[in-house]
Amino acid sequence: MSKPTEKEVHEAVRKLLLWAGDDPDREGLVGTPDRVARAYKEFFAGYEQDPEEILRTTFEEVEGYDEMVLVKDIGVESHCEHHMVPIIGRAHIAYIPNNRVVGISKLARVVDIFAKRLQIQEKMTAQIANAIENVLQPKGVAVVIDASHQCMTTRGVNKPESSTVTSAMRGVFNDNPRTRNEFLSFINLPKF
Repeated sequence: MSKPTEKEVHEAVRKLLLWAGDDPDREGLVGTPDRVARAYKEFFAGYEQDPEEILRTTFEEVEGYDEMVLVKDIGVESHCEHHMVPIIGRAHIAYIPNNRVVGISKLARVVDIFAKRLQIQEKMTAQIANAIENVLQPKGVAVVIDASHQCMTTRGVNKPESSTVTSAMRGVFNDNPRTRNEFLSFINLPKF
């Protein structure tokens, strides 16, 4: 599969504008094909990045720290692979180190890499957890995403008050209810 040229992308956007019933040559829309192409490069930049590479820089000088590391309320901006409309929400990531830690900003970058692809929330949640588990090999990983899907809030069933929560629990977060509940209490979700 070859990547379309900029010219082909611009032509495709012009056709969509025509299909929607507007005139792509009117003043307000003349630059829209170029703006859409640039926006899509930003929206889907995750295809050009390797999340595992981001996680490979770790630190072993942790003075024996072996408790939960939690980064919560990480903004998620993705796009539904079924309708190409936004998914907006928050991710919460925790892991229990196994002799090494990663810079906390790297966890947010991993979220961005997977979010900046066409996605379904369930898959994105698992991808984030899997990447952290594969590279850091921690005692456990927990990922929870709470997001609103515009494919459901602005069209279709039109339920703007709805959100979707997904989770991926690995290692001690899956095996030990106490550890899982500690994580859930830190992010203010009900305990299971």
